[in-house]
Amino acid sequence: MKYFTIRELTKSSTAVRKGINNTPNSIIVNSLTALIDNVLDPLREKWGAPIIVTSGYRCPALNRAVGGSSGSQHTKGEAADIRTLSDSREDNMKLLRCLLNSGIEFDQVIAENVDSQGRPDWIHISFTRARQNRKKRTTMKKIAGRTTYINGIKI
Repeated sequence: MKYFTIRELTKSSTAVRKGINNTPNSIIVNSLTALIDNVLDPLREKWGAPIIVTSGYRCPALNRAVGGSSGSQHTKGEAADIRTLSDSREDNMKLLRCLLNSGIEFDQVIAENVDSQGRPDWIHISFTRARQNRKKRTTMKKIAGRTTYINGIKI
């Protein structure tokens, strides 16, 4: 763990505001450490600049509070939502390209809330030790006000 910390991946303003204890157990800490060591730190090295984690581990109560999927890898400490320091869609797309061209092992990457040019608002990335990582690529966008997931990512 060179660039990211467990604390960074467990902090949540929603948890604080709602009085939710988001403290991970040792199994979750091990999963978060694997995510950092295998994905986040290597990506930060390749990117060459800070990467912001907007959401990491979410205990089940926090996951419900933010409207997360019941099977979310966030609840297992296997996922993080990330963005660039500038938080521009253009830079987030560059970060996504960097990840997809890096050879970094991942389970799933989702280009989240893409605009009409396919540029993500943020990137969901996951890594698991429970099985072989799938290298699944998904795009999430709003169509007629509804969240839609589409297989694949156009870069």
